[in-house]
Formats: sequence, C-alpha cells, structure tokens
Amino acid sequence: MKQLITLLSFSFILMGCKNESRETSGKIASAKVKEVSEDLKTGQDSTLISIDPISHATAVITWGDAVFYIDPTGGAEAFKGKNKLNFILISDIHGDHTDLETLKGLNLGNTKIIVPQAVKELLPKEMHPQLIVLNNGETTDLMGFKIEAIPMYNLPESPDAFHPKGRGNGYLLEKDGKRLYLADDTEDIPEMRNLKNIDIALIPMNLPYTMTVDQAAEAVLAFKPKQVYPYHYRGKDGFADVAKFKELVNKGNKDIEVKLLEWYPKKE
Repeated sequence: MKQLITLLSFSFILMGCKNESRETSGKIASAKVKEVSEDLKTGQDSTLISIDPISHATAVITWGDAVFYIDPTGGAEAFKGKNKLNFILISDIHGDHTDLETLKGLNLGNTKIIVPQAVKELLPKEMHPQLIVLNNGETTDLMGFKIEAIPMYNLPESPDAFHPKGRGNGYLLEKDGKRLYLADDTEDIPEMRNLKNIDIALIPMNLPYTMTVDQAAEAVLAFKPKQVYPYHYRGKDGFADVAKFKELVNKGNKDIEVKLLEWYPKKE
C-alpha cells in the first residue's frame, strides 16, 4: 500500500476509529478464544455457527461448511491456520474495518467481498471485479445465504458524525432459518430495535464511536436476540464494561444469552 501513491488518501481515512485507546480498564468476566453456538445446532451441520474473534471488529465465522471473515484486519498472519475462506464482509471505511494490507496479504484471488459503496471507492480498481456492493436495504444471495445491508449510524444524525447514515453497513445473514446480525459501528437505531427473530447478534459499545453499555443493553432488550456477543468495545478511555452489559441484559430478560469472548489479545 505504501507504493500506491494514488491511495494516499486511504491512509488518512484509516486513522478513523483506529485511534481508539489500547489501555485496558479491567478484564472481562469470561475470556474465551472461540465460541461455538451449540444450542443453534439442530442435527444439521448447516445450522452450527462458530465465532472466532481476531480483534475488535474482526472475526472468523464458520457457519456449517461456509467460512467468512468480517472486517479482516491485523495482517494475514492473524488468520494463519484458519479454514479456507469463502467470502468477506466489510462494514465501513475506517482502518479497524478496511485494511488494504491485510486484504492483499490474504491472497484472495477471486474471493467475493461484500462492501458498501464508500469502501469500494477506497479499494484499488484491480479488486473491483470481486466486490459485491450493497447499499443500506439492499440484499444479495451468496452460497445459500441471504445477506442484507442494514443501516449503521450515530445519533443524533449529523454530517460530521463518525458514522453518518448511508455510508456503512451492518449485515443480516440468513440461512436455513437462522439469522445472524452484525451491527458494526452504530448506536441503538430504530433499524436495530425493529429487528425480529435474531438468533445471534454482535453488538458494539465504545464511546465516542458507537454507544454506551446502557444504550446497547436497551437496544438488545428491544429486539430480543437469542444470543448476543459484545464486540468492538475498545474506546478512547479503554474497554467498555461488558460484564455490566451482561448484567443489564439478563436483569431485563433472563432468556437472552450473553456470550463474552476475548476480542483483544494481550499482544495488543
């Protein structure tokens, strides 16, 4: 990327929400490297979903025989030993979501990458043939998945917000009757609160980029996913209190299972 003068502006955009503090404010209540949602298994491999966190908003998700990366960052070495990749989802333009060096290092070949238009505009033209551009509200079908781009944005809406409405995507994936929601960089917007029949949700909570722990808990209690995973919870002042998030959610609805994973390796 250093040699691509035409992408000079890209490096500035990458500073976005990557400027978040790496200082910790405590340890999460339960640290795991990998979580397999066994209770979503109904006897068919296609219903088994596992979430393998890499860092912050980056993860490897295995759903039956499909493997996809969300917002791959951290260099190709972060994905060493992972199963063969089928496709990628990228949510927004900031460097903790769009990392050209990581994408190039993964030697993707013709692997499909689902992106919003703003991300396409950052990526080199030689990658464009493998991109599937989705704007908010649009859908595509890939490997048996129905994938919908869900709005993600800050409240109140303003032109100078970290995440203005319409630029980035959250994603809703559906296959074999199961629904996975990736909220990405958003606050507790109506489009989130109005979701129905969500099996797994990944929800951010870090100020000033997304929302507070209390806002995240209130949103989750509104749309009632079966399982929820806090992620993207490092902000300017350290880590959000995901243990408190779990407490608030379970106080409001004991049937929502809150899963706490380790999204921030000690090397960070």
